[in-house]
Amino acid sequence: MENAALELKNVSKQYKDFTLDNISFQVPQGSIVGLIGENGAGKSTAIHAILGLISKDSGTVTMLGKTDIDAVCKENIGVVFDGNNYPVMLTPKQLGKVFENIYRSWNKGMYKELLNKFNLPLDKKIKNFSKGMKMKYAISVAFSHGAKLLILDEATSGLDPIMRDEILDMFLDFIQDEENSVLVSSHITSDLEKVADYIVFIHNGKIVFSKPKDELLENYGIIKCGARLFDGIGKEEIIAYRKQDYEWQILVGDRQSAQKKYPEALIVPASIDEIMLMYVKGEMK
Repeated sequence: MENAALELKNVSKQYKDFTLDNISFQVPQGSIVGLIGENGAGKSTAIHAILGLISKDSGTVTMLGKTDIDAVCKENIGVVFDGNNYPVMLTPKQLGKVFENIYRSWNKGMYKELLNKFNLPLDKKIKNFSKGMKMKYAISVAFSHGAKLLILDEATSGLDPIMRDEILDMFLDFIQDEENSVLVSSHITSDLEKVADYIVFIHNGKIVFSKPKDELLENYGIIKCGARLFDGIGKEEIIAYRKQDYEWQILVGDRQSAQKKYPEALIVPASIDEIMLMYVKGEMK
């Protein structure tokens, strides 16, 4: 892989009822990495560990070449959480003055341009913003201080499809210089299919895979068949399977090879959503 803007190596965190279990993955410089997994899989815990908001039990996080989060210039990191992280009694106009004093590279013009783009009122208190408005506001701030790495936890949550599409375009524009990078966790996998270069799948606190998105979409497939054909498919080819009404669905990692081997089978490409669903809901042989 190219130079990494972010790298996790064997990061673990033990809770009473959940363990982030020895996870490792990278965000290559100049790329968008989508972090997927069902609710409770460990996406937010991983992001909190990256940002130093929780203490790790073991492992290392290297961000923009530094392993000490406090040594990373905060100007270089733009963070968006699923929720509000700003003083609710202040307005965007008031907060803009605060950020001018916090960030040396604060771009006042960009900030106003984004507030206007997202139809966010300058003089309305944050507490009176809807969830979608708060998310758009957080994204406006993240893009306005010269960040090199964006870390976004469910950043498109609560937004309508048109606004989500606009924000996805912003992510693509952001990485065009091949120096900026994005890590975005999302349960809306169709968004990630549009923009992500890599997909990291976390399940029960473990990394299931970290692969280029194009490789997933080009190679993975779902065989739809009856019981007779199901019994004849080699176990080594089956990643996961499940019974749906009158047919079996089988996730395979090489659909072209499977089609040659089982020409009578119906094999369809698998979306990221379907791949995740099969791993989580399906059974393993």
